[in-house]
Amino acid sequence: MSTQTPGPQAGSGNGRINPLYFAVWRWHFYAVLYVIPFLCMLAVTGLVMLWISYGAGIGAERMTVPVGTVPLAPSVLQEAAEAAVPGGKAVQYVAPLAADKVAVFAVATGSGKTGVALDPYTGAAVHSFPWRAGWYDFANDIHGSLLLGTLGDRLIEAAASLGLLLVASGLYLHWPRGGTGWRAALVPSVNRTGRALWKSLHGVVGIWVSVLLVLFLISGLSWAGIWGEKFVQAWSTFPAEKWDNVPLSDATHASMNHGAAKEVPWGLEQTPMPASGSLAGQAAIAGPVTLDSVAAFAQGLGFDRRFQINLPGGDSGVWTISHDSMSNDGPDPAADRTLHIDRYTGNVLADVRYADYSAYAKAMAWGIAFHEGDLGLWNLVLNTAFCLSVVFLAVSGLVLWWKRRPAGAPRLAAPPRPEVVPLARGVVLIALLLSMAFPMLGLTLLAVLAFDLLVLTGLPPLRRALS
Repeated sequence: MSTQTPGPQAGSGNGRINPLYFAVWRWHFYAVLYVIPFLCMLAVTGLVMLWISYGAGIGAERMTVPVGTVPLAPSVLQEAAEAAVPGGKAVQYVAPLAADKVAVFAVATGSGKTGVALDPYTGAAVHSFPWRAGWYDFANDIHGSLLLGTLGDRLIEAAASLGLLLVASGLYLHWPRGGTGWRAALVPSVNRTGRALWKSLHGVVGIWVSVLLVLFLISGLSWAGIWGEKFVQAWSTFPAEKWDNVPLSDATHASMNHGAAKEVPWGLEQTPMPASGSLAGQAAIAGPVTLDSVAAFAQGLGFDRRFQINLPGGDSGVWTISHDSMSNDGPDPAADRTLHIDRYTGNVLADVRYADYSAYAKAMAWGIAFHEGDLGLWNLVLNTAFCLSVVFLAVSGLVLWWKRRPAGAPRLAAPPRPEVVPLARGVVLIALLLSMAFPMLGLTLLAVLAFDLLVLTGLPPLRRALS
């Protein structure tokens, strides 16, 4: 939600102005200046990814082929995929999503990876494409880092953290008071005109999407570089010590991700990978350990249709079988499962299921699937409406500011700052709790306060321009 106009709700019920209302409105306004461009970017790129995933698929996995009689062995398909990319070596196999869908391989060369989609019944290569480098991945990279790497991640994390403050302050501004009821808060007053109509629409849409916005912000922040990686993910990562005397690699599960694409379950990203080359693990595959035997083992465990196999990389690499909703393997996060198999003995070194996740990792499994619209058609429709609502909030907030600003005034026309602001305990407590829980929010608030006290106070012309 964005700027609001003081009206009856700004008073205390007896016509007096409530200074706290104006103080919250002012903070809301300044937070909007930074947050809204990022929220619009996240909403637009989110829409792009949502519909590409639903239509073509992330990696051409939704391409259809005529249904044949018996699918070819994965090793035969691997040979066909490698033949389609001269000098290439397959590193990942994605089983068909359904009987009429293609099988996909990632084939690596010295210049990168190429995706090859194959007819699983004939072995014909029907499509090739840059692996994890299409429009979906381009939008994903913008969504996660603005194409700026760590700097972009930090800027977005600050915006998402401030977004929580934006939600809290917006709810306070639109909360029924001064004789207004919940009907006015939840149903737009379409009988109004001009700025009053825009204000009603802005507040009502904001209050309806506030819960969803918090869920999206929290799930996104859980992947951010500071609050996510350093705090909640580090505390919620699956402990490799649970595996029974399994040798571990120096690499983590995150090494199986491709660029900005998050293909490894959130709760496993920081967990070390097991290593091949010992007698550890539980006996599983008898005989040669090949793509065919690993795929057959996966199917025997109940992995039906869509699952993925990462081929071993290096002498200590392992076979990895995975099925998880965040990679669009299926719509049920509770069916997540990741297995690692020793490339020499065929023993299962690790088997991590949804039940093994920590409480927060379980919440993230559902939260990410919901965030990405993977839970079904209802999820796609809801997320589309949500993204459009976020864009509407930005546009309506801009309209409200435009209609409120003094004509021709060479200044920002921020809400007036009250001379004295009462320190309401609830407001202070909420601000402190949010700042303690989300470090980037606390740092941003401190920076704004320092700028206000140390810079604006000493530079009256700048203070007037930003007022």
